[in-house]
Amino acid sequence: MAIKAVVFDFDGLIIDTESYWYYAFRDVLREEGLELPIEQFAVIVGTTDEALNDYIRKELGDSADYTAIRERARLKYKERMIHPVLRDGVADYLQASKQLGLRIGLASSSSREWVEGYARQTGIFDYFEVVRTKEDVEKVKPDPALYRKAVEALGIDPSEAVAFEDSLNGLRAAKGAGLHCVIVPNEVTSHLPFEQYSLRLSSMSERSLEEVLQHIQG
Repeated sequence: MAIKAVVFDFDGLIIDTESYWYYAFRDVLREEGLELPIEQFAVIVGTTDEALNDYIRKELGDSADYTAIRERARLKYKERMIHPVLRDGVADYLQASKQLGLRIGLASSSSREWVEGYARQTGIFDYFEVVRTKEDVEKVKPDPALYRKAVEALGIDPSEAVAFEDSLNGLRAAKGAGLHCVIVPNEVTSHLPFEQYSLRLSSMSERSLEEVLQHIQG
């Protein structure tokens, strides 16, 4: 079946916000005397941060002020992310999608305000005809609802769409919704046990979108 649409994740895939968040939490927790293994942080990528909260409380005790820790991490993150940049190849894939006449969607577990803010700041927001974020579903990834709503809004069958993801939670969501899935891990997620994906890339600059589509369509 011919591919008619591409649906992109956002955090960690289009902009590597995940690595910056990891560094921010790592530095704050070190001030508290706690190391944050990258493997531990990777568990929350693409979904909610409940697992991180549980880890902090387990290691630092119930008295740990997660709200305060997150606020300190947010400030460190903000200092690092003054000028967000797209990951390699992202702009090329968006342009190629448009030139090929593909429908373009976005499915993110983050808030619409967060996604739209960065997308507008980097000049890519207008590429997306459908944007689905956490406000649109009861459960975020790894639940497939975000992808189901995205392809439904695009008016296509899930098998006619390719999802691009950087996280295991995102891969599970895309596959659960019936989409093909190309994984493009970042520094935080590269070690995760990905499986049953259509293709794995180190970055979108590794292969052209046309080559990716040819691989998927056989």
